[in-house]
Amino acid sequence: MALPATMKVLGLVLGIGIIVFVAILTELSVSMLLRFSKAAGSTSYGGVMGRAFGIGGRKLLQVCVLINNVGLLVVYMIIIGKSTCDVLSGTSSSGVRHAGVLQGWFGEHWWNERVFVILLTTLFVFCPLCCLKRIDSLRFTSGVAVALAVVFLVIIAGMTIFKVVEGSIAMPRLLPDVTDINSVWQLFTVVPVIVTAYVCHFNVHSIDNELDDDSSIQPIVQTSLLVCCMIYVMTSLFGFLLFGDSTLEDVLANFDTDLGIPYGSLLNDIVRVSYALHLMLVFPVLFHPLRINLDGLLFPSAGPLVLSKRRFLLVTMGMIFVVYLGANFIPNIWDVFQFSGATAAVCLGFIFPSAIALRDVHGIATKKDKVLSVFMICLAVFANMVAIYSDIQALFKKNALPRQRHLTWGYK
Repeated sequence: MALPATMKVLGLVLGIGIIVFVAILTELSVSMLLRFSKAAGSTSYGGVMGRAFGIGGRKLLQVCVLINNVGLLVVYMIIIGKSTCDVLSGTSSSGVRHAGVLQGWFGEHWWNERVFVILLTTLFVFCPLCCLKRIDSLRFTSGVAVALAVVFLVIIAGMTIFKVVEGSIAMPRLLPDVTDINSVWQLFTVVPVIVTAYVCHFNVHSIDNELDDDSSIQPIVQTSLLVCCMIYVMTSLFGFLLFGDSTLEDVLANFDTDLGIPYGSLLNDIVRVSYALHLMLVFPVLFHPLRINLDGLLFPSAGPLVLSKRRFLLVTMGMIFVVYLGANFIPNIWDVFQFSGATAAVCLGFIFPSAIALRDVHGIATKKDKVLSVFMICLAVFANMVAIYSDIQALFKKNALPRQRHLTWGYK
């Protein structure tokens, strides 16, 4: 839901181009990771990292999975809750109040405040789904999640087309607004957001292990990435066309106003509720690798997690509690995306697979693999170092502004 906001920075042409480009790089990196995993006889991402770089490499991977997935799950809870992501309870963004669905229907009460909404969702949705031990058990809920995403996309596309035909949508920005060197660096701040959307490498081995025919994993990955790319492009396109420069960091927060279309209020509610349900069903899919990697980090010499009921419940409930706390104390999904995307996500998606290929402990790397690996590492490091620098610079400016105002008022 942060992708439409990236179009404000990049413009439609460059923004959509980068979404497609990152999808292609992701397919290449996953394909390379699977090929080197089979050569190493590894059935997990951590296993192939361990073969290439020893225990240190395996633990570094596990830490990155923790950072990336905890960040994403916190974002999901924030969106479902109240902060800047206005879905079920409500939110305030830039000083403007955005009423959520429940508050719009019933008014403001203690039971539809952020903390309580997230608590109920955690107890009655996340806990039962996250207690399923096999990722294959989530195939039905994953199918429903995709269907809900399609519902969201169809409605937002219909709204946008109606507004275009009506002539009430202004010409969108096609290219970034570059005025000085700082505006150039600002372009890189959206890269972590787009990268985070595609990182799926930590789930590929789990899915592969549960397939009867392991040769089918490659077509599954390619089809999934194609579907994701189409959804991301259409969401970014229609979301930015619909709201233009008023697009918020989470576009769902924009769906609390009268858009001037028939049944607009009903459609707004359907959009927000359908996407909230979608996130609820996707949550356990991301939680599965988080639990496995945390267990491997804390109990490296223990047996399989699924065989220890006590350890399974301890790790599961402990991580859900940590994510719940994070969702109640972190106000902004953009901050989470930029931090996890510029650090853990880029490592999981591009740097680690490339490093495995360059290490080439089994001697199967081709010249193409090595050239591609060097390219991905250099691109990832450069883009995300600039993004981190720009984010830190923006943070200092944001903190300096209230201080300047305070000094000005004190002087007066």
